[in-house]
Amino acid sequence: MTTESSKAFISLLYLLSPVQPQRTIHNFARNLCMCEQSRSFLLRTLVGLLNNDNPRVLQLIKSLDKNNKDDATDLTSSLVTFPPTSLIGVPPVPIQDRNPHSRHPMFRRRPVSNTAVTIAASLPASSKGSSHSDSIPPVVARRVVGLLAVLCKSSARVSYSMLCNTSEDEDTCMEKLLDLLQTSQYSQSASNLEQLLNLIDIAVAPMALLPKDGQEVDISADRPSQGKVWVKVPRVVVSKKRLHSLVNTLRLESCVDASFLKINNVMRRLCRVEANKLNVLNELALVAEGLGKAAILDMKAVSVRLRSAAKHHKDNAARESDGDKSMQVLDPSSHDGDFAGTPSSAVSLSTSNSELKLLRVLQMLNALCSQDEDKGEGLSAEFSSLLKGLNLEALWDQLNICLTTVSVLEGVANIDVDENDDADGDDGEENETTNEGAAAANGKKPKLQNSVAGLITRFLPAIEAFFMINASPSSTSDDSESASNDNSRLVEFAASNKILLNALLRSNPSLLEKGLRAMVKMPKCRVFLDFDVKRAWFKTQVRRLRQQASRRYGSVRLNLRRKHVFDDSFHAFVHRNAEELRGRLQITFAEEEGVDAGGLSREFFAILAKEMFNPNYALFMSTEDGCTFQPNPNSTINPDDKRYFKFVGRIVGKAVSDGFLLDAHFTRSLYKHMLGVKPTHHDMQAIDPDYYKNLQMILEHKLEDIGLDLTFSTEDHAFGRSKTIDLIPDGHKVPVTEESKAKYVDLVCQYRMTTAIEKQIKAFLEGFHEMVDIDLISIFTAKELELLISGMPDIDIHDLKKNTDYNGYRPADKLIGWFWNIMFNLSKTEKAAFLQFVTGSSKVPLAGFSELQGMRGVQKFSVNKAGGGDTGALMSAHTCFNALDLPEYKSEEEMKEKLLMAISEGAGGFGFA
Repeated sequence: MTTESSKAFISLLYLLSPVQPQRTIHNFARNLCMCEQSRSFLLRTLVGLLNNDNPRVLQLIKSLDKNNKDDATDLTSSLVTFPPTSLIGVPPVPIQDRNPHSRHPMFRRRPVSNTAVTIAASLPASSKGSSHSDSIPPVVARRVVGLLAVLCKSSARVSYSMLCNTSEDEDTCMEKLLDLLQTSQYSQSASNLEQLLNLIDIAVAPMALLPKDGQEVDISADRPSQGKVWVKVPRVVVSKKRLHSLVNTLRLESCVDASFLKINNVMRRLCRVEANKLNVLNELALVAEGLGKAAILDMKAVSVRLRSAAKHHKDNAARESDGDKSMQVLDPSSHDGDFAGTPSSAVSLSTSNSELKLLRVLQMLNALCSQDEDKGEGLSAEFSSLLKGLNLEALWDQLNICLTTVSVLEGVANIDVDENDDADGDDGEENETTNEGAAAANGKKPKLQNSVAGLITRFLPAIEAFFMINASPSSTSDDSESASNDNSRLVEFAASNKILLNALLRSNPSLLEKGLRAMVKMPKCRVFLDFDVKRAWFKTQVRRLRQQASRRYGSVRLNLRRKHVFDDSFHAFVHRNAEELRGRLQITFAEEEGVDAGGLSREFFAILAKEMFNPNYALFMSTEDGCTFQPNPNSTINPDDKRYFKFVGRIVGKAVSDGFLLDAHFTRSLYKHMLGVKPTHHDMQAIDPDYYKNLQMILEHKLEDIGLDLTFSTEDHAFGRSKTIDLIPDGHKVPVTEESKAKYVDLVCQYRMTTAIEKQIKAFLEGFHEMVDIDLISIFTAKELELLISGMPDIDIHDLKKNTDYNGYRPADKLIGWFWNIMFNLSKTEKAAFLQFVTGSSKVPLAGFSELQGMRGVQKFSVNKAGGGDTGALMSAHTCFNALDLPEYKSEEEMKEKLLMAISEGAGGFGFA
């Protein structure tokens, strides 16, 4: 290193003064880093300054130029104090400048700009540091850290040098930077900590290129480009103490979101070395355990406040029931604040930092365990083993208790609050019970629309942590019983808190793609999602796919003849791939001047919805009720039937993905095929009610009692010919017995709903799933899929009342009056659910309820008096006869409660016809 470069290095220390422009400092330092020796001295000196290792820094400066001792003496002697006081900037002082040609000395001031003077004078005392301290001032430390970050980012050689040892007994610069995390200057300042972590993140960036231990990289065939050289990235093994300080930084109050991300990046890169990974994972597990204990204490404190608020809510309800209106408003000075107002605003809570940090640490731990494994839905075996050492069961128990109490305050559950109850909930018993029917009977729908203002958001970090740990147990675990228990725990949690979870997802739909994605990934949890939540998630997914296709292919422009829309569309679709068809439709009709702003596309789908059922194409056949359709087993009369079925599947999928509704109702079995679900023999009811009745008779009675002699075969009638079809090999020779009749019913139904039309279904599903992926559509049930395709029907209750028959009741009876009052006050969704409950389909006949179809042809809706004298029982329906059995009730409120309970719970076994 030359004397000039040594002087330049000393000058750099003075340039670190905050009165100097940063660009000047950065350019000056970059030039010094061009030389390997200068770069090494520069990095070690600056890092030494940050660590207050002044003797080592002075030793480095003195050794800059051993060949020129005089100059070295001049350089070091100029440093009267170290670090130089001019580093923080000082007002200009007079200096003496002797002119050799003058007899008298001349004086001038050091050339410092007015801006420099202003900056130096306005620096706070905290930035200048203490005069009794040997450390550099904080303002200079920030400049040093910023300079090192710029150097590492501008040149990979600098980052590489930060990772290399100059000698075996000396730590690397990167390791010395980790030592700074223990100092108060960084542990107590969020901005300083973030700046330091940013520097460490850039410094360890080369370690991301390291292969996993045990792998070798062959670079013998590689040829570096001009000016570049190959280097071997060092496998830096960081001491356990330094890793401990890095991981414990996550617990600091000064560790904000940006710092979490930086620490995550640093640890991912350090964990490319196996020795570092083991220590990091163990340290993270310890931090998670400590945060879990802190979160339990916070949750218990919250539970006390919530239960107190719930007790006040219960007392208010009791006063109201006693008619004591003067006692409805609580004393605002009582307890932890005022609980006046609505129950949901009774308690104001802020999210616990310990719960939020616990979630982030668990996410980080999971990411580090699985970073070298193939991505999948299951947790890694390594993460699962670490979780066994964390005792978080008490936290989940407290979370359940708090959420149950929140349900009370939000008005979706009832609770008995006992003054002597253990607020800590250590016994694990819950006295709270959900009663949605009671809430509905009081005119309160168990559905929270504005949960963002409610208490549920307070527990979001803990809920996300619960889902992450319990949603996807390790797929490689041999303990299948433990995995099953984890799944059942999550399902139970989703079932007991489904209203709150749906409210949370309405306010924050993106959670279904992040922390709560198990609600859509796990089939057992999907049933607890409301239809509107599923639909919002589905629309988001297909919109993303549609936008990608539009950017790549643009709009899909179709010029069609109005009288030949079906054929023209068929030929237009058959020559385009599915990705292209996802783009936005632009429909124009020949010889018309209409511009498609959405209206022509709706008309386009409306025409196709009618034409796809045109008997001339022989694609679909109607069922007995005439309202639903399934593929025609005799469609082979059309030579292009498979291509047409694929086209119809594309049309239905395109309408669903673009949000257009089709006036097309398929059979429930076809909807199940679209969802990848196997139909059951109950689905036969909508296709052929008489045949279904016969099958039920086979299942419910002995074969010898009804005089049936059956074999595992069925008759197929096509084009006037009858053919025997074996349901199993040589089925016509195998008799059906009492033990095998259930199998016979299942096989004969599968033949009629699947096997006989297998090729047609396959072609239809091929087109449908090209437009709508099975993983997206499978979130819905068959009932919900019909609503997604056909929309909510417009149900005219006046028309239904006009076309209703009564058996055992008279139109003027008090109970009938209550019934119609309830029906007129139902929401659109509830009316559709009622129609599905009593008829098996949400499809309203084109001519209204006067042509409602039953198993005997046109059969009006009827209200029958329930027999047996069972007062207060649930209503029951007979979908084959469009009949409702109505028991006697004591009040209109009780009738509404039972009606809502029946249509929400009783309809699940049948769905759409």
